[in-house]
Amino acid sequence: MGIRTIRLSKKLTQDSQANLVGVARTTVNMWESGAAMPRADKLTELAKVLGCTIDDLMKADD
Repeated sequence: MGIRTIRLSKKLTQDSQANLVGVARTTVNMWESGAAMPRADKLTELAKVLGCTIDDLMKADD
C-alpha cells in the first residue's frame, strides 16, 4: 500500500494529513516520494491518523 495510497483512500490531501500528524506538507511529500522516512514517533501517529498498521505504511506504493 504505502503512505500515499492509504492517504488517498482516506480522501486526505497532503495538507490535511500534515496538519493531523503535526508536520509540514513538504514532509508528507518527502515521505511519499521516498526522499525521507517518518521518524518513529511520527510513524505511530501516522498509523493512527490513517487507521492502518506501521507495516502498511512501509509497503511501497505501486
